[in-house]
Amino acid sequence: MSVTTITTPPVAPGPTPLRVALMRGGYLFMGLGLMLVKWPLLPEAHSLPLYEGVTLCLLTAMSLLAFLGLRHPLRLLPLLVLESAWKLLWLAVVALPRAVAGDIEGRMADVLVNCSLVVVIIAVTPWRHVWRTYVR
Repeated sequence: MSVTTITTPPVAPGPTPLRVALMRGGYLFMGLGLMLVKWPLLPEAHSLPLYEGVTLCLLTAMSLLAFLGLRHPLRLLPLLVLESAWKLLWLAVVALPRAVAGDIEGRMADVLVNCSLVVVIIAVTPWRHVWRTYVR
């Protein structure tokens, strides 16, 4: 009689405790930032133009999820990826062409500054873990 041994592939280590703490800082940064900027506008949401109301509600929901990320940082990792992706996309597709044309002023400049803060989220995201878990 032969005995078959099943070997399981080695499990890749997750982010270090320091990286998880940094992620929590990123969630806190994102949640508080959105809370301070977006939550005061919620009572006026019904009077906003359509897409401004949609954006307000979307970003408010993201702030709530960011606060949930304080408790479950790895489970909500896709939120950090989404935050990085949409802001980098906006910077590349909207802001960069306008900057090259010399057409950034007023509200566009404000959004550009806010979106450039994505460097904090990019810095705290464990990209190797993202790659191993979601891409590979």
